[in-house]
Amino acid sequence: MVGEMTYELPGGVAPDYLPCRYGASRLVFRGPRRPLDADYVAVFGSTETYGKFIETPYPALTEEMLGVPCVNFGCVNAGVDAYVNDSALLEAAGNARATVIQVMGAQNISNRLYSVHPRRNDRFVNASAMLKTIYREVDFTEFHFTRHLLTTLEDICAERFLMVRQELQAAWSARMALLLSRIKGPVVLLWLADQAPSDAEDSWADPLFVTRAMMEGLRDQVSGIVEVSTSEGARGQGTAGMKYGPMEEAAARELMGPAAHREAATALGAELTGLLHLRH
Repeated sequence: MVGEMTYELPGGVAPDYLPCRYGASRLVFRGPRRPLDADYVAVFGSTETYGKFIETPYPALTEEMLGVPCVNFGCVNAGVDAYVNDSALLEAAGNARATVIQVMGAQNISNRLYSVHPRRNDRFVNASAMLKTIYREVDFTEFHFTRHLLTTLEDICAERFLMVRQELQAAWSARMALLLSRIKGPVVLLWLADQAPSDAEDSWADPLFVTRAMMEGLRDQVSGIVEVSTSEGARGQGTAGMKYGPMEEAAARELMGPAAHREAATALGAELTGLLHLRH
């Protein structure tokens, strides 16, 4: 008699993200939906903030440390554009005791060269006449995602790509300044990456094309900047502790694991404890 064969899926089953909405916002967030009529911290950000494949992402871990609800307004692949014109989210930030904004890459915002989807900011919509003039040989209908577009443009001509990168960096700085001007109350910027902010303007590390100088340019508009460059130990854990389906391992390997989220929560919690005048 042949014994019954069992298979264990690596990482188990992906978390139930309990998708929800807030107010009139058309964005979908990780749940459970939280009440916004009491004290809370609002957390804006991209895939790391949302906590894809993570059972307890850093906003929830920070909440455990503070004893104050940290409402997760993170969106997978979000850029600054997802937040800057969303009146419901700006109102939520204005009513919060503080707002955390994860530093998001410069590729996923509309600019003078191309536009992105207003909610799915990693989706390339169309090229402007200016970009078509710079890259006359390119058929832009072939692109659906911003990163594919940018890597291809640099491969074609690194010299011309310098203009593209500078435009993205200028647009990021202007859009972040606009977002910060629209949020009432204290704001903390969170740098969460595998490496520290750099002065190298041509680095392809995430958050894409954001330099230390660009962040410092916003310092007068924020209450604090928290830098978390994940430890070698956290990076070395790979997908340990992450929850994902059998077809999602490659995607999971590109993201931060639970140890990195704990490091982010520790640093962010310390900053917010002082900002909110909490006693522990």
